[in-house]
Amino acid sequence: MQDLLRNFRRYWLYAGFFSFFCNVLALASPLYMLQVYDRVLTSRSPETLIALTVITLGMMGVMTLLEGVRSRVLQAAGLALEAQAGPLVVGRLMEGAANPARTNQQQASLRDTQLLSSFISGPGVQAFFDAPWVPVFILIIFIMNWMMGLLALAGAALLFLTAVLNERLTRDALEEAAREQRRANRFVESSLNNAEVVVALGMQDNVITRWRKLGQRGVAAQARAGRLGGIFAGSTRFFRQALQTLMLGLGAWAVIQMHASPGIMIAATIILGRALAPVELAVAGWRAFVDARSAYKRLDELMQEQRRDDAERTQLPDPKGEVTVDTVSFGVRSPDRIILRGVSFALSPGESLGLIGPSAAGKSTLARLLAGVWRPTAGAVRLDGAELSQWDRQQLAVHLGYLPQDVELLAGTVAENIARLGEVDSAKVVAAAQLAQVHELILGLGQGYETDIGERGAALSAGQRQRVGLARALYGNPRLVVLDEPNSNLDAAGEDALVACLRGLKAAGVTVVIVSHKPSLLAGVDKLAVLREGRLELFGPTAEVMRQLSKPAGPPLQAVKDEGVKRG
Repeated sequence: MQDLLRNFRRYWLYAGFFSFFCNVLALASPLYMLQVYDRVLTSRSPETLIALTVITLGMMGVMTLLEGVRSRVLQAAGLALEAQAGPLVVGRLMEGAANPARTNQQQASLRDTQLLSSFISGPGVQAFFDAPWVPVFILIIFIMNWMMGLLALAGAALLFLTAVLNERLTRDALEEAAREQRRANRFVESSLNNAEVVVALGMQDNVITRWRKLGQRGVAAQARAGRLGGIFAGSTRFFRQALQTLMLGLGAWAVIQMHASPGIMIAATIILGRALAPVELAVAGWRAFVDARSAYKRLDELMQEQRRDDAERTQLPDPKGEVTVDTVSFGVRSPDRIILRGVSFALSPGESLGLIGPSAAGKSTLARLLAGVWRPTAGAVRLDGAELSQWDRQQLAVHLGYLPQDVELLAGTVAENIARLGEVDSAKVVAAAQLAQVHELILGLGQGYETDIGERGAALSAGQRQRVGLARALYGNPRLVVLDEPNSNLDAAGEDALVACLRGLKAAGVTVVIVSHKPSLLAGVDKLAVLREGRLELFGPTAEVMRQLSKPAGPPLQAVKDEGVKRG
């Protein structure tokens, strides 16, 4: 975040430049009072009064204009921050949400950039630009009268101490409230993603009850912070008003004792109010400051991970499709669980592999590792000799196709989804649809390729979404295609189309990895791999592995055979 904020240095310099003149011009009003009391009233000169009034009003008008310009500069800084940080945060959050090995991927959110942007654009940050002028104003009061200067210094110290106590006593409560609120919001978002099940099973009341329980701690912490914040805000207002009253009284005493003029009494009181204004504004807007500071910390952690993971990489030659899995292991931390253990095999360009095994054997995990969605805990997955982490993500995506077990389409047209939401190349879109054997199905939709499928592809059936997802995986002629249960929602016609698609991929020399238990899909693959409890039980040519599976086997292979019979 420090590196990112350095890009906004010119905004801070402009804001500081205008703050300088705003605070200098703020002295116009007290100087006007000083001159009126000490010169105009004694000289009884209307010309002097008119001239002073016109000059002061002009200065106040310029000050108001400069404050408006400063506000516009800070608003521009907030918008620019959101525009630059937003894409980085969204990209990082998507990668983090796809990886169960990351435990902090949900700590930051896009709302954090909005919080930080709103704080920078709001009035609270202006207090930080005015705060350096507090000693200057106190020094001016000292020059006017040393006793009034001591009172101003003591009052500023008291308000600063109030601000420090406010920060210390409310920080934990405010951060806890924000943390619990995010937790409750994530639960609601998860429930909305499963709205069909929630409604069908009558779980709405239970979801609401759980949400309220999750939010109770946050509400309690927020109420506690609100009470403390209200006390400090009220105390700050009382101290400021009391100090101005004492300053006025002390000035009057100094006038009576012939130590100061009436003009100094009024001017010092006005300057004191200006000096204490940033402190009072900071205390009043402390909640926004704490929220912005917490958002900054979360974004900073996210940006540091982004910098480590997204360093610029050398562009590698286009791959041919050679895949090497070298002693790959994978596990997640929470809870501690090893999913894959020392898996190794290799595929030549154009070869096809079928992954089979019982439930929870690690097949989908291996598919995600091959697609580069997840990274191995140990070992390496290589494409044409280079680890997937060495490839530029965008370059790799062009040569890789992936169809997950749970197909999710995004809001837009069929063509936009097949084109992966990029610029639609009609020729490539149609070619991918024809290779996926879904071209005729798409033409049968209301508006063909321009049919809007709605949020998450709600306008299509599960089978149609899966077939369109297959076309998306094949867009751009990838050299490695990973398909995880691509027939889970297909009818007989859809499965026939899928078999024809696999034959087309083999003819095109595409390396294919398919997770399935359908004999009709696995009959044409070159090799089979059998996974059980995260270990590679068998690997080799399809015919040889099938012979091994057909022999009487112990519990490990028998479980694989039973699973294949049940699913096939």
